[in-house]
Amino acid sequence: MASRERSVERIYLGLVQDLSGLLEAARRSSVRAVNAVMTATYWEIGRRIVVFEQGGEKRANYGVRLLERLSADLTGRFGRGFSRQNLHSMRQFYLSFPPEKIRQTAPGEFPLPWSHYVLLLARSRSAEALAFYHAEALRGGWSVRQLDRQIATQFYERTALSKNKAAMLTR
Repeated sequence: MASRERSVERIYLGLVQDLSGLLEAARRSSVRAVNAVMTATYWEIGRRIVVFEQGGEKRANYGVRLLERLSADLTGRFGRGFSRQNLHSMRQFYLSFPPEKIRQTAPGEFPLPWSHYVLLLARSRSAEALAFYHAEALRGGWSVRQLDRQIATQFYERTALSKNKAAMLTR
């Protein structure tokens, strides 16, 4: 009888482990889906700010007041995440990834979390560097810390200057 109980216990523990893996995978998938939707939403917020603020024209002074007012109103309604600086980042995000550069729907186009895009926008010195770091972060599955380190060590510039670019990218 004790042997049968151990066998049932072993099978039960296998079930618990199997279900745990299933739940952990579902949680990771949910986080990725939420990140994609939120990042696409921030792009859309940036688009709408640009359309409202500029209407095809540059109005920098009005834009500063607009972001301050939006920040106060959205923070009042939704809480954190809508500082003037974050709204500015959303605006820059749209300007850096305009519709003509997007090949598919926004959620599918922005597979990195918002924190990656904020870092890319703040630290990339050129559109080419931004595109390079974006592609490499996707290819390498870089965390935001890894991306920050690669930017800080000028990986793009070193790769551009390298005679053996392929070797640099396989590291």
